[in-house]
Amino acid sequence: MQTQRILLVVTSSDRMGTAPEPTGFWLEEVAAPYYAFIDAKCEVTIASPLGGKAPQDPRSQGEDSQTASTRRFAADVKAQKALDHTLKLSSLDTADYDAVFFAGGHGTMEDFAKDPSVKTCVESFWKQGKIVASVCHGPACLTQSLNTRGEPIIKGRRFTCFTDSEERAIALDRYVPFLLESRLREQGGIAETAENFKAHVVVDGQLITGQNPPSSIPVAEAIIYQLRMKQAA
Repeated sequence: MQTQRILLVVTSSDRMGTAPEPTGFWLEEVAAPYYAFIDAKCEVTIASPLGGKAPQDPRSQGEDSQTASTRRFAADVKAQKALDHTLKLSSLDTADYDAVFFAGGHGTMEDFAKDPSVKTCVESFWKQGKIVASVCHGPACLTQSLNTRGEPIIKGRRFTCFTDSEERAIALDRYVPFLLESRLREQGGIAETAENFKAHVVVDGQLITGQNPPSSIPVAEAIIYQLRMKQAA
């Protein structure tokens, strides 16, 4: 059986909007999918818009945010090296990968929503009919991405993401450049959300989205399932 190759994209931004505190990627949203992919015998490449060391949201390092996956990740020399030396997204050929997964964290609200290499990556995977997946704030990658008709990829598609309600619950709604759920709705997306901070995944064809950090493993499992089904067809 051919090894499935997954491109895992993290933010390069350690700041967001007017927020006074540093941010970055959310550790659980990288660690949990990473090991779901690795344990399923997939090959994982970690990239970011700028390449190099990826900034981690300090809040995701707190003890109350730790899981078996984050602890495993912290002790994994290979994984830590990959985060310290992420590949520059624009240097990669999307044809070499079977799926792309955009991890969350508030830093994504800056670069995933603006960086041209993110837009190019999403649109390329989409055009090839490959899986485009994301979790929490990772769907910010969809806000600038268009289909071959020049319309937002999200238009008419079912999705979930970190909700406006969740943003307000953690009191960051006043700092984010925009509310992600609202922006994707405005672009024609069909939001399907669950209770705050409950795991929730939406699969609409090649688009797979998760609502929040607890959704990280279910999103990864949905990606793996689709890849296996496609391989078996």
